[in-house]
Formats: sequence, structure tokens, C-alpha cells
Amino acid sequence: MVSESNVAELEITEPEGKVRIVKSVGAQYIPSGTASGVVPLTITPLDSTPVVASSAPLPVEPVASTAHTVKSPMVGTFYRSASPEAKAFVEIGSVVNEGDTICIVEAMKILNEIEADKSGTITQIFAQNAQAVEYGSPLFAIE
Repeated sequence: MVSESNVAELEITEPEGKVRIVKSVGAQYIPSGTASGVVPLTITPLDSTPVVASSAPLPVEPVASTAHTVKSPMVGTFYRSASPEAKAFVEIGSVVNEGDTICIVEAMKILNEIEADKSGTITQIFAQNAQAVEYGSPLFAIE
């Protein structure tokens, strides 16, 4: 449809995500699905490699089998500290006990303290400060 129209660029934003389509001369558009239900378009120019246009988050690298993953219990915004000027609750290498506050997830203007559900050492931090997170998104790895 896009290749047959006079539209050069189209952006659709919905609660589930955002798709942006930019028409280029000599491109072939091939839809491909994702697990989240967002359907990005694979744009294959005639003389180069495929490019994927999508707002879907990049996949997170798998955690080593011995690590425990702390996941977000809700949809919201991830914060590593209580305020922008404050020190982060934990860093990579921090030793935490079960029940220690390790971050905040803001949902509907309510700041929810997220506690470690296992004692150990923080080995990985998956989310970036002020990043939107989904229910079940990995936040930290604890070994």
C-alpha cells in the first residue's frame, strides 16, 4: 500500500507501541511478527542488507543459569534512586539481603519500592534509569 501511494513517511502510535514507515525508492516491504504483537516492517533495499524499523525494545541477553532475576511486578517507570540527586540504591557488585530496597517503579504517580526477593550480589542491571518497564521485565540479576 505504501509503495503505491504518494506517502513518503507514516508513523502510527498506539498503546501497544509505535511503528514508523519511511518509503525509499526501490525498497521491498516485508512484514514480520514479534512476540509482543508489534509488527515491524523489514525494509530490504535492492542493494543492501535488511533494516528493521520498530519501536520494540531490544532483547535482553540471557542471564547465567546460576543467577536469580528480579522482575518488575508492574508496568511503570524504573528508577535506580529515590531522587535524581540521590545515590543509586544498588550498583553492580552490591551485596543485598532479601527485603532490601533495590529500586523504585513509578506507576500512576505512586512510587513503589521494589525489594530484593533473594540475598546475594547484584551481577547485572538490565533496565536504564527512567526507562519504562513492563510487567515481568528483568530488572536485576542476583547471584
